[in-house]
Amino acid sequence: MAEAILMPRLSDTMTEGVIAAWHKQVGDKVSKGDLLAEIETDKATLELESYQAGTLLHIGTGKGGKLQVNDLLAIIGTAGEDISALLAKSTGETEAVVATPVAAAPAPTAAAIDISAMDEVVLMPRLSDTMTEGVVAGWQKQVGDKVKKGEVLADIETDKATMELESYKDGILLYQGAKAGEKILVNDLLCIIGDAGLDITSIVASAKSAGSAPVVAATAAAAKASPAAAPVVAAAVAIESTVVNEGRIFASPLAKKVASEKGIDLRFVKGTGDNGRITKTDIDGYTPATAATPAAATAAPSVSIASVAGQISFDEVPVSQMRKVIARRLSESLFTAPHFYLTMSIDMDAAVAARTKINEVAKVKISFNDMVLKAVALSLKQHPKVNSSWLGDTIRYNHHVNIGVAVAVEEGLLVPVVRFADAKSLSQINVEVKEFAQKAKDKKLQPSDWEGSTFTISNLGMYGIEEFTAIINPPDACILAVGGIAQVPVVKNGQVVPGNVMKLTLSCDHRVVDGATGAAFLQTLKSLLEEPLRMLV
Repeated sequence: MAEAILMPRLSDTMTEGVIAAWHKQVGDKVSKGDLLAEIETDKATLELESYQAGTLLHIGTGKGGKLQVNDLLAIIGTAGEDISALLAKSTGETEAVVATPVAAAPAPTAAAIDISAMDEVVLMPRLSDTMTEGVVAGWQKQVGDKVKKGEVLADIETDKATMELESYKDGILLYQGAKAGEKILVNDLLCIIGDAGLDITSIVASAKSAGSAPVVAATAAAAKASPAAAPVVAAAVAIESTVVNEGRIFASPLAKKVASEKGIDLRFVKGTGDNGRITKTDIDGYTPATAATPAAATAAPSVSIASVAGQISFDEVPVSQMRKVIARRLSESLFTAPHFYLTMSIDMDAAVAARTKINEVAKVKISFNDMVLKAVALSLKQHPKVNSSWLGDTIRYNHHVNIGVAVAVEEGLLVPVVRFADAKSLSQINVEVKEFAQKAKDKKLQPSDWEGSTFTISNLGMYGIEEFTAIINPPDACILAVGGIAQVPVVKNGQVVPGNVMKLTLSCDHRVVDGATGAAFLQTLKSLLEEPLRMLV
């Protein structure tokens, strides 16, 4: 008897899946355990195995198509079996078993076309759990270029990183939904890939009528902007350079980034790459020609009173996707969660001595941050109310300990997660944190690296900060702000002696954690850091 296979929920936050690839086609025999398809979720691309044997009689959507969780994905049964009842039972599932290319199908109006189901359409993907829109940092393929599966189409700037978007099909790039630097909402039309000569008029019109973000037709004629469209150089700038690029400028994303940081106008840079493309090497070797101003050529008159001349100047830059999400999430946290703060001083003399001895034999140099992270992880196992999340109608008390470590990057802040930190050694924690920090700076962190924290640590001690308060990182109920270790006078055995003191401040969500609960957690943490050998038991 034929059986319907519905789109499974492959992650806790998944609402829909994209068919990255079908490994079986209609009419193929399928055995239990055979790889049926690859499903792209909001967090990863996962393999879906068949849980029954038979013949694949129907697929719900082709490669690149989207299905909501519990939508009809496939039907497996006996060859020749009538599946009309299963098709009728599924919502809106009335079309033929194998859909013909949608671009060739007649449509009464552009608005009636569902472009998300078309094989030729590439929509802006959701590349992180908090992403609502993406910025096209740069196109690696231009309209008319041949595209192969796996080749990089474009660099997409999300709220957390700049990521490469690979093509999941072969064809020719027929259309671009935005120019470099422009924004596109998630699920809006990003580009069209298909066969040469495909009529894309109805697809573009449908995307516009569906309320997509404004799109730009990337035709060969549009690529040749007139010189009049180039920005006018301000007359007050005393720089004599020759404009070598007019209209659309071809430059690598890295070259654009470096040029922006150095304040270099790409119109004056001669590219040495393919077809005059500007590379990072061109930016590094660029030196603007300067000319003396008429005022500098004449001697300044002598004055009896020294005068100071200045010029008001400033830069205004668009808010990055990362900064937007940081602003939104932390604002929501601060103004939604009732914060309160608990500060405690820790005697770090024993920790300083223990670290010295550990590093004499350790393969990697253990830092104080590694020791704090390990102590926090062990303390959370004893105080599960601190290792929790506010979910509105329920409070989640986590049995696992996943600690987010705040890492500062140029554009803002990322929080990669050390998973099951209580079970890891100091050396394992050290290596993992260093790898995360480097990946964050290189913009290579993936969504799986920053999702799923149950507690967060923010350490500014290396910057000389003695004490600060941090805003809770949702959905965590607490965050620990770690200051630097300072040598200060302390009283021991009735005498004032120099000591190493570190201050910790715990920010708590009062909806979940009470003052006594937070204080008990800090007492446990204090005992572990002041007697670090207890962490090794």
